[in-house]
Amino acid sequence: MGVVGRNCSYILFMLHQHPSNRRAIQQVHCQLLVRNDLRLLRVWNFILRQYALCVFPQEAVSLFKQQCSQVGFFFDSFTYSFLIKASANLTQFGLGKQVHCLSNKAGFHDNGYVQTALVDMYMKCGCLVDAQKVFDEMPKRNSVTWNALLTGFIRWGDLVSAQSVFDRMPGKNVVSWTGLLDGYTRMNRFHEAFSLFQRMFLFQGIRPSEVTLLAIFPAIWNLRDVGFCQLVHAYGEKSGYNASDVRVMNCLLDAYAKCGSIGCALRVFEEILDERKNLVTWTSIISGFAMHGMAEEASKSFRKMQSTGLTPNRVTFLSVINACSHGGLVDEGLEFFKKMVNEYAIIPDIKHYGSLIDMLGRAGRLEEAEKIAKEIPDDIGNVVVWRVLLGACSFHGNVEMGERVTSKIMKMEKEYGGDYILLSNIFAGVGRYADSERVRRRMDRKNAAKVTGLSFF
Repeated sequence: MGVVGRNCSYILFMLHQHPSNRRAIQQVHCQLLVRNDLRLLRVWNFILRQYALCVFPQEAVSLFKQQCSQVGFFFDSFTYSFLIKASANLTQFGLGKQVHCLSNKAGFHDNGYVQTALVDMYMKCGCLVDAQKVFDEMPKRNSVTWNALLTGFIRWGDLVSAQSVFDRMPGKNVVSWTGLLDGYTRMNRFHEAFSLFQRMFLFQGIRPSEVTLLAIFPAIWNLRDVGFCQLVHAYGEKSGYNASDVRVMNCLLDAYAKCGSIGCALRVFEEILDERKNLVTWTSIISGFAMHGMAEEASKSFRKMQSTGLTPNRVTFLSVINACSHGGLVDEGLEFFKKMVNEYAIIPDIKHYGSLIDMLGRAGRLEEAEKIAKEIPDDIGNVVVWRVLLGACSFHGNVEMGERVTSKIMKMEKEYGGDYILLSNIFAGVGRYADSERVRRRMDRKNAAKVTGLSFF
């Protein structure tokens, strides 16, 4: 093997070992400069590609500008396609347009590789008309080109155009089907997404990939159909994805729990080898127990997860605090909250505070709940938390606090009829009917609207 061959092997080894390590790329870049190997276009293109496709696309642009000053150095189609990809990753339409012009001047106006990169770049920059124009002017299009146009329309929520592209596409592959399916789930059209999945799998004979399965799970969660879970579960078992990809198992576990089958979720959890269980796995089963009111099981799972050495994150803590809230384990929930703040230095967000106040409110510990609500930092303060507390005041008939909380809510946002109704109900619940009527009349005078509400959780 010659010197150039050894250098290329060295580059491949170093950069494939550290594909997103800026320092590693720069070290290899410097060594090639010292050895004067960057005079070779394929070596130079390889460095350009690493910069363009990783998280340093600006470095690719700088490298190209430097090389433009070199006399007798000519770029090929790969050079322009990598530079176009850098423009796409920077979402710089102006830069991409300039590279488009340069590539045309260099004679690559009909090069499929360059033109496909242009379609992708224009789509990522939100220039759908330009992308369609490049696509329409291409003399030949391959599956990658079609998929670039399809996924571009999906990215911008244009399902009508995406469906039109899909219907016209020759030789649809699993990427095409998965892209359109993902588009339907992103737009909350879950029945259509699952119908497409069934059509792909059962009628067209296209084998779903791991990415396809991950794309269909949001539809399953929202349709709440355990039969769909079982269909995907069976396919995952048969294809081997369940054994090879813990992401699929994590989503399957979560889907069973959300579809009301905590038993199946637990069986999936137990099927995952201990060494493959990650934080998402544990958080999913804890969240599943929380959904089903199994507070003790959620708490035990949290502690068992800690014993494995995994570090819980804010989502894990939110799940276990929610479980304690719905299971009446108030003191344990408070301990988890303190552990999150003091041991793991996680700053609570509004969801953590809301869950904590809901938990204390359910238990009738309203003074503690009010104290915590007052301590919430102003930058994350939310009227919904105070409404949770007002609901607890209504449930427990605490008139004085109900008045204070209602006053606080009125200061935070425009008057809303639901708050008046809750306060009116609090008065009525303790026999203060005159006060109840007074609040109702005040609501009518201020024309406060009672609109459909949403649960905090």
